[in-house]
This record gives sequence, C-alpha cells and structure tokens, in this order.
Amino acid sequence: MPSPRDIDSLLRTWEFRAGEVNARLIKTRAGREVLQMRIDMGVVQMETDLRPDGQRPNGAETYYDYLVGEVIREGDAFRLTKEQCVEADREFAQYYQRRLCWLSLREYRRAARDADHSLAFMDFVREHSADEEWTLSHEQYRPFVLFHRVQAAALATLEDQGPEAAIGEINAGLATFRDLFARYDASEQFEEDELVKRLREMRESVRQRYEVGRTLSEQLADAVKAEDYELAAKIRDRIRNGEKVGTDGGGDGADAQKR
Repeated sequence: MPSPRDIDSLLRTWEFRAGEVNARLIKTRAGREVLQMRIDMGVVQMETDLRPDGQRPNGAETYYDYLVGEVIREGDAFRLTKEQCVEADREFAQYYQRRLCWLSLREYRRAARDADHSLAFMDFVREHSADEEWTLSHEQYRPFVLFHRVQAAALATLEDQGPEAAIGEINAGLATFRDLFARYDASEQFEEDELVKRLREMRESVRQRYEVGRTLSEQLADAVKAEDYELAAKIRDRIRNGEKVGTDGGGDGADAQKR
C-alpha cells in the first residue's frame, strides 16, 4: 500500500514541460484554493493570498510588512541586517514564482498585485539597505518586474474596461519606465530598451485588434505638446464627460471593442 506521503501518482499524471510555466489552481480536501507549479523534480505548492509559503513572519502578513513595522519602531535610521537581507531574498523569490504562475494562468489582477508587492519591497530595500551591492542586485530586476506589472494590469484592464483604458495603462507604464531610466542617468537607452519595445508592440497590437485610434488622453498630450491649448481644453471636456474614442477616431469605443 503506498504511503500517503508518496506523490508518484501526482507526478505521473502531471507531465513536466520544459520551457513553460506549468501551473494550476486546485482545491485542497479542506476546500482551500492553492496554486501549484510543476517543476522538473516535483511540485511546488503556494498560497493564493499574502505570502506564498503561508507563513506570517514575526506575526506580520509578509516579511515586507514586518520590516515596515521595524522602521516605525526604530525610525528612519533603520538599516537591514545580513540576516534580514537573506529573509527578504526568500520573499522576493516566492513572489516571483507565484507571479509567473498567475501570468501563465491569465490571472492578471493577481499577477499585478504580486508585482506591486515586489516593487514596493524594492523601494524599501533601496532606502534601508546598508549594502549598495546587494541593493543593486535587486534594482537590476526592477525593469523586468515593472514590465510584468504593466503587462498584467493592461491585460486585466482590457478585460474589465476595454481597449482604450488598456492603452492608457500601457502609456502610464511607459512613463514610469522613462522616469526609471532618468533616475539612473540612462535616458538615452530608453528608446532602444527591449522591454519598452515590447510594451509599445503590445499597445499597437491592442489598437489594431480593436480598431482604436489615438485615445483622448493621447490626443490631449499631443495638444499640450503642440501648445494648442484651445484644443486641449476641448479634449479635457470630452474626457470629463466620459466620452471614448471610437474606431479610427469616430463612433463609440464600446462598439469598436465588440468587432
């Protein structure tokens, strides 16, 4: 009789596929929803809310929340210890794994939420780490996490609010990317960055698929840039009235989405 700890049957019925994120949502015997990821030598199981391993570090919901509490107690002079850096790395890795699973399952709101956690934790690390090299080891991944965040938020918005709002999410993300490059005195690299190009391709793909022209927000930015303030005022009125851009600049955006 096989041991209840034996997972051979599970592995046989769920084949590992190299080069893919193999994820699924299941319910436990107790009815709790959990997220599973198939890896080459087994299965990783994660909680769907808060920290993926289900732990509450020092009673806090996440290790990031615990560290924020430490800053409140100790003041802005707080600096991360080596042990705290190790624990922070554990949480970064867990949220990364779960974010990949959410994206694979097209759970875009959940993916964006986990990306927001990682980005906020990166901000905390940048402010409170005493080890510049360790800080930079995280900052180098900020564009990648930000890309996932923009991608997921745009796809979720496309489902919930339509193509014009999704284009707005991508444009807001591109603006954040531009600010990030400027922060590191690398503005000249912005136009050629691969992640920036992919977001622009995604934006144009949405335009073509749903036959959406320049959004009102984009038209407003163009008018302000051209110093055509009379036109800008008219566009602001249209935005305040809740008007949407239609196909090729005419009609209703909702009709364009249905095509």
